Amino acid sequence: MLALWRGGNLKAHGTGKVVAVIGASMNPAKYGHRSVRAHVRQGYTTYAVNPNLEGTIEGATTVARLEDIPVKIDRVTLYLPPELGIKLLPSIKAAAPDEFWVNPGAEDDDFIEKAEAAGLDPIYACSILDIGERP
Repeated sequence: MLALWRGGNLKAHGTGKVVAVIGASMNPAKYGHRSVRAHVRQGYTTYAVNPNLEGTIEGATTVARLEDIPVKIDRVTLYLPPELGIKLLPSIKAAAPDEFWVNPGAEDDDFIEKAEAAGLDPIYACSILDIGERP
């Protein structure tokens, strides 16, 4: 089933929920960076997922893989091209987040088909807007 954001209020606003931003970037112009910054500002415990980064981004700890996050993940938000995102679907499924956001440009027909076949219920919309921030 294709889940689309319809302007509902799905945000955590400082409740200490955990988000994994897959495709996080050190480049402030990239949406993966903007998402990290927005989620940190809104009070999420934020993990920046990128195997090529170390340290922190906007105060968020960087990790190479979802499996490196030591706590339950409430929200996964994806900022990768579809062909890379497809490869991560098993890890996302294993993490069992309450919300799985697939941001604009991270999906195509093949991704959607494989995500549904994996039993995931992605939300195809901008996770930054959902938490009340502007990209």
